[in-house]
Amino acid sequence: MTTTPSSPTTLPGAPPVVDLATWQAARDELLVREKAHTREGDALAAARRRLPMVELDGTVEVVGPDGPVPFLDLFQGRDELVVYKHMWFDGAPHQGQCEGCTTTAWHLKDAVYLNARGVSFAVLTTGPWDEVASYVEFMGYTQPWYSVRGVEEPVGGNMGFITCFLHDGVRVFLTYSTTGRGNEPVNGSMSLLDMTPYGRGETWEDKPEDRPEGRPACWSWRSDAEGNATWGPTSRPVPQWTRPGATPVESLGRNGHHH
Repeated sequence: MTTTPSSPTTLPGAPPVVDLATWQAARDELLVREKAHTREGDALAAARRRLPMVELDGTVEVVGPDGPVPFLDLFQGRDELVVYKHMWFDGAPHQGQCEGCTTTAWHLKDAVYLNARGVSFAVLTTGPWDEVASYVEFMGYTQPWYSVRGVEEPVGGNMGFITCFLHDGVRVFLTYSTTGRGNEPVNGSMSLLDMTPYGRGETWEDKPEDRPEGRPACWSWRSDAEGNATWGPTSRPVPQWTRPGATPVESLGRNGHHH
């Protein structure tokens, strides 16, 4: 049930209070735009499926828990492969690794739906395998990780990308790659925040007058032990606080580097 509209709330910049019928009319108007957005997304996906592809050497070796293996092994017998290329800071403690990459890897901890569609998933990173293995164990990741240290594009190279591959027998092809905000579809939390009245709470967002100004982009990717979003010296990538033994730290361990 809903109540009769009354005086404005005390919440800063909160939406105006209206009756259900007024809200439904505004919601229906927005739905027209949302449907158009969905259809344009479908059209973009159709265009991706029509991109040309580039053949590469599938025998190039990457390093995993069993030592060097050919890149072709990452397909696990499936025809398609999606990888996330996770940035790495050599020698940094766990809390000093990339918080942005953590959001992608954390949201893809389970690939059963990809696997059911005949698509394999793996995380690639330029870190040395001994450091990577320790980090993967700490984070509790169960998806396969591999070091591509010294491996050239498109298997190695720049990190921070979602990249797709196709294989046909012993032949392997690069089909698609994206980075930056192109990685956002993986992060369902962002999509849900975009549905809320206060959004992501970031300064770049277009928001109503009197709405809180917000913080720098991606401000919530790190927090302190109390859950306060911060880039300070005692912060960690947010999911790390769920890991056994995660404690406040004195330094990010990255010579002051931050996002």
